Amino acid sequence: MNPLAPVLQQEAKALLNTADQLQPDQAEAALNLLQQCSEQGAKLVVTGVGKSGIVARKIAATFTSIGLMALYLNPLDALHGDLGVVGPDDVVLLLSNSGESSELLALLPHLHRRGSACIALTGRPQSSLAKGSQVVLDGSVDREVCPLNLAPTASTAVAMAIGDALAAVWMQRQGVTHADFAVNHPAGALGRQLTLSVADLMVPIDQCPPLLPDAALADVVEHLTGTLAGAAWVQQPDQPNRLLGLITDGDLRRALRTHAPQAWSAIQAADLMTTDPITAAPDQLAVAALELMERNRRKAISVMPVQAVSGELVGLLRLHDLVQAGLSRASSPTTETDVPQAA
Repeated sequence: MNPLAPVLQQEAKALLNTADQLQPDQAEAALNLLQQCSEQGAKLVVTGVGKSGIVARKIAATFTSIGLMALYLNPLDALHGDLGVVGPDDVVLLLSNSGESSELLALLPHLHRRGSACIALTGRPQSSLAKGSQVVLDGSVDREVCPLNLAPTASTAVAMAIGDALAAVWMQRQGVTHADFAVNHPAGALGRQLTLSVADLMVPIDQCPPLLPDAALADVVEHLTGTLAGAAWVQQPDQPNRLLGLITDGDLRRALRTHAPQAWSAIQAADLMTTDPITAAPDQLAVAALELMERNRRKAISVMPVQAVSGELVGLLRLHDLVQAGLSRASSPTTETDVPQAA
């Protein structure tokens, strides 16, 4: 048996118990304070000492990343000048398993004088910290998973989970979108998923000269081998930059297999092209375009035309470039409803 399993199961049980023991009115009151904080342009100040302080830092970082201004305040430093960062409209979340941490209790009267709302996240709902706060979130556990029942383990996991739950529900109620989330996550793999657009990766149309519908097979082959796009696009004869069809290497191979060699000289671009290719928009997330390519049931898509709102073709998007950019559908933030309909 996995030697860690009993401990993990005990900690998981503590989390499940927390879902039942949290008072609905107190949870709602905490969320309402966070909502007011956001509406007033105020901030969430999270504080705690020891292991609770470490959890407090994580909770503050989470809220900052989802769009609610938050910071961690060391309670000792607060008593020696840093209390100046706390405004009257701010909400202060105080973490203490015992609810009797002297550093936090020393802060309470000063927070009250400033008019800051206080939320206690504690393992003892009848503690001094709880009694001095407007809202109390019950983070109590039957015991720590530490064999001595001393090291903060289950209690810190519960406190962290309550912080995550507050953040997740606040996001849902605020209607935070992928675009909102991307504002605070511009770098790394996550940033690429959330910020790279089709326009950033497509081959511009000025690097992809068009074919006319009556172009000969030789011209098609020359375009396919001589351009960077890996495909050739067919232009409507009387409308420049208007897409009539798309020809890929696969289209060419299929045509050559279905036509006898003696008939190749009669093949024209119009005979090879796909007239209703799936298209992308230049401002669409690149990862959403990748999902369209990989999810298509008609045939594999390696190149996708990019059309502006006006209907003009502005570029060609290659699957190769999406993969090279480090995008993958597996980590895509998009959902079925986020992906635009195929044109």
